[in-house]
Amino acid sequence: MSKLLGHRTNAAVENIGLLILRLAAGGLMLVHGIPKLQQLLSGNFSFVDPLGVGEATTLILAVFAEVVCSVLIILGAATRLATIPLIATMAVAAFIVHSADPFQQKEMALLYLVLYITILVFGGGKFSLGKYLRRN
Repeated sequence: MSKLLGHRTNAAVENIGLLILRLAAGGLMLVHGIPKLQQLLSGNFSFVDPLGVGEATTLILAVFAEVVCSVLIILGAATRLATIPLIATMAVAAFIVHSADPFQQKEMALLYLVLYITILVFGGGKFSLGKYLRRN
């Protein structure tokens, strides 16, 4: 990343930045995912179905992305792979579910989308479970 920015930066600072980004993006998304998980576990499958795959299927996919993938991102395990369902979920939220809404309704999904694309590009960093497991 330092070469990309055109100057030398401290690798430890970059990795701390990636850690903070992962913890924030994953942790904040859990706030949205946990209620959906509770809804799913309660047997209430009513949910938006913007892609026409069924409410239950859409809810299960949302829970997988927002809970399972968020935990993987927090841990830094399969980080890049875990961003893909979240990128898809946020793109659907921003460009399909909220397509007719004003920008303020799309803003949160777009912000998360940018965070997850950034994590996809830069990976989990040095302070991640994936890096630790590859080292050992």
